[in-house]
Amino acid sequence: MLKEIAVADLRVGMFVHKICGSWIDHPFWRTRFALREAEDVAKLRSSGVERVLIDLERGVDVLPALVPVDEPLPDATPEPAPPPQPPRVGRDYVQAAALCRRSLAPLRSLHDSVRLGRAVATEACEHLVDEIVDSVEYEPTLLVAVARLKAADEYLYLHALAVSALMVALGRQMGLQTPQLREAALAGLLLDIGKARLPSELLTRPARLQGDELALMRRHAEIGHALLSRLEGVPRSVLDAVRHHHERLDGSGYPDRLRGEAIPAFARMAAVCDAYDAVTSRRPYRAPWDPGLAMRHLAQSPREFDAVIVQHFVKAVGIYPTGTLLRLKSERLAVVVGRGASLLTPRVRVFYSVDERHAIEPFDLDLSDPRCEDAVAGIEPPEAWRFPGLEQLWLRG
Repeated sequence: MLKEIAVADLRVGMFVHKICGSWIDHPFWRTRFALREAEDVAKLRSSGVERVLIDLERGVDVLPALVPVDEPLPDATPEPAPPPQPPRVGRDYVQAAALCRRSLAPLRSLHDSVRLGRAVATEACEHLVDEIVDSVEYEPTLLVAVARLKAADEYLYLHALAVSALMVALGRQMGLQTPQLREAALAGLLLDIGKARLPSELLTRPARLQGDELALMRRHAEIGHALLSRLEGVPRSVLDAVRHHHERLDGSGYPDRLRGEAIPAFARMAAVCDAYDAVTSRRPYRAPWDPGLAMRHLAQSPREFDAVIVQHFVKAVGIYPTGTLLRLKSERLAVVVGRGASLLTPRVRVFYSVDERHAIEPFDLDLSDPRCEDAVAGIEPPEAWRFPGLEQLWLRG
């Protein structure tokens, strides 16, 4: 199927069937070719050619337009969200937990194959992709919250699952269609596959890496890209995300120090999702950031992360994801169990009185309900309270 598009909409992974205009107006000796490098896209855009025909059967389609959001980020102005759904956290948790358990075996097998130098088989991951896409449809952050309960020896695998879910949630918010959502899910699962070729002691080191060890760790993006490039059928968007998810808009990233729009769109999406899950997860050398702080960091780093993608991400994930510990203006503590009618008014489960310093019988509250007289006062770090089994409050229905 052929489609005529503007040169400004070109991206890596497309197959150019025909360049509209005289052959003398463009720098390519062929008129039919795949766009495999960002440099090829840049050449066409600067050539004076205005439109081209692309072949959708041999390459990717145009990404939906990323429309800039003029209003401030939702930490200043409430952003309407879909109408709240009936509470069903318990049932969805069971499904999310089961998916986490099912994902461990194929992801571990995939990493073991890479570590031992065997043939890389991504078929098992592809079976997970549809389940991840389906799981994110109702509650975007529940699978991420469950995966965040990861043990130290499962971090690499469940980080991949969480990033995959975040990529799908972000892609859906950006208007991507199902085939592209599946690519986004697969990219999340495979982002760190190159780490399987690194020394295991490097991955389990309970401290920040420095010097030569850090330089070796950073090679995982190139290693993963090289491994997957040898396989048939891995989408170009996935390869781009694997190689470039640590690139930053100002050129400070790695491995190729790309800048701005030279970084493929899927890689810019993956950079946001990967960074968010990394800083909000518990690591041996630091406590997790609260989600609000992580969102502020992303929003306040426009030299590193695509500002439009970050705004889509905030809308997709919310300021208060499932499992977030909140202090309410009534001086009670609550955990988020789902989204409300806006990003600033989640559904919560109240369980503790700060004034009286004791637990209370848990009850649910929809902060978006016009009859509700309570509101969020701030995010509380769970480490400051050390409630045993805090996650059980939002896991049950």
